[in-house]
Amino acid sequence: MPGLYIGSTSGYSGKNMIIMGLGLRFQKDGLNVGYMKPVGAMPLEKDGKLGDEDAFFVQDVLGLSQDPALMTPVVVTHDFKVKAFASHCGNLLGDIAAAYTTLSKDHDLTLVGGSGSMYSGKYCCTDGVSVVKALGIRTIIIDRFQKELHYDYLVVLKEALGDLLLGVVLNDIPPAFMEEVEGLIAPFLNSRGIQVLGIIPKDPLMGAIKVADLADRLGGKIISAHTKAERVVENFLIGTMQVENFMTHFRRSKNSAVIVGGDRSDVQLVALEGD
Repeated sequence: MPGLYIGSTSGYSGKNMIIMGLGLRFQKDGLNVGYMKPVGAMPLEKDGKLGDEDAFFVQDVLGLSQDPALMTPVVVTHDFKVKAFASHCGNLLGDIAAAYTTLSKDHDLTLVGGSGSMYSGKYCCTDGVSVVKALGIRTIIIDRFQKELHYDYLVVLKEALGDLLLGVVLNDIPPAFMEEVEGLIAPFLNSRGIQVLGIIPKDPLMGAIKVADLADRLGGKIISAHTKAERVVENFLIGTMQVENFMTHFRRSKNSAVIVGGDRSDVQLVALEGD
């Protein structure tokens, strides 16, 4: 059955966000949606089975229950890398194709999530370009704005994938660059046969994290103001500067967490007195 690969020009570009959004929308439209992440870079064992942390999360959001061995047939552990660097990869693309065939036959559409960039995993032939070609499915590329967009990368991907490249989504575009992206870059990409499917403006909340979740990820303990554990952290400040300079930056940054040494009681006091 049909499949759609979601890849990106770099890691942490919004692939999971797009997959979950599309998956939930397709489910709302009545489609039986499947999901797999062929290559997992975040090993996690769940119920005695090895899989990928992100894949487990996306599967839960979509309300699916699939065998981790099929959902993520290649999990990049330390042992995997040792074997790969010793040229003992085996036919990984064959394993991925077999897993995709098994999962997709029971679904109207299977969403396939990439790992890292489209060329991550090239050392063992499991990069996104190779996976897309092996599965013969079309792909959407997410390009997240990081000082600039990766338009050269997108042109190279178009040459590599041809008609398998369905289009691109430009993500996290700051307001100051929106006019340039809409009026210059998007038309350029379209002229090169790269369809711009969407432009997502920058939203600080998309990169935010709750205080409680932050403490959990760090293995830390909230020692006071437990009632504010649901507040959202949008920015981080490192308190290594003189307290006068720190105060200037602190006032400009809303909803910030401060990273500071235990010996800087002056900075700690300013942070605690802030909102």
